[in-house]
Amino acid sequence: MTTPKNKSTDSLKYSDAIKRLEEIVSNIENEEYDIDVLTDYVAEATKLIAFCKSKLHRTEEEINKIFSAEN
Repeated sequence: MTTPKNKSTDSLKYSDAIKRLEEIVSNIENEEYDIDVLTDYVAEATKLIAFCKSKLHRTEEEINKIFSAEN
């Protein structure tokens, strides 16, 4: 069993965040985490979800700016 990663999301790539989220969800579904550390993994997943949402929002804004500039 791995331990929660407390790495900052500053240098994290979206694809790495998604991969880590998938790993956490899979391990939760397979009941691979001990109840004593489950909250740590849920907290990590929550941070990763917030990072992904933010990244998607910023990307959408940048794309909209590009399209607006072309018109």
